[in-house]
Amino acid sequence: MKVILLERIEKLGKTGDVVEVKNGYARNFLLSQKKALRSNKENMALFEAQKKEIEARNAETLKDAQEMAKKMEGISLILIRQASEQGQLYGSVTGRDIVSELKDKGYSVSRSQVDLTRPIKDIGVFSVKMILYPDVYQDIEITIARSEADAKKVLNAHKKALETKADEQEVKEEVKELPTEESKEESKEA
Repeated sequence: MKVILLERIEKLGKTGDVVEVKNGYARNFLLSQKKALRSNKENMALFEAQKKEIEARNAETLKDAQEMAKKMEGISLILIRQASEQGQLYGSVTGRDIVSELKDKGYSVSRSQVDLTRPIKDIGVFSVKMILYPDVYQDIEITIARSEADAKKVLNAHKKALETKADEQEVKEEVKELPTEESKEESKEA
């Protein structure tokens, strides 16, 4: 199906481009999200009549995304989760968890803006890419730990490993070997 793009779509085209896409993608995403119009004479005339308004709206959205990226620069989140002694989480951290934490800090983002290829299932420090607009990205640092005290230890171990340029697997092993609050209490009782 041929469609007229109403905004820039990454890996597809820019505003005003007429592109050929699969029918399902057009119906279920582009048309339903009002990101495109079916390509025909009436819609082409409608697009040309509203071109300045559409471009102004897209420019405003781009400006807002760039401002959000500047505000998010250097942001670091700490998520407290239950985990095994080996450092594996009993659940996982997903895009929904990250969005919830960002909203608590006052950032307005949606789950579709979190570029998390797979859920996070281990304790450690992770970099997550936020896609705020096509070509506007911001990386945020997520620290996952068992408690606030453990989070500080995880961050310190991560920084130390980065300074010595250790590989990421060594960092994860070092983080897993950190004593937990529960193991400290068990050793006190013994």
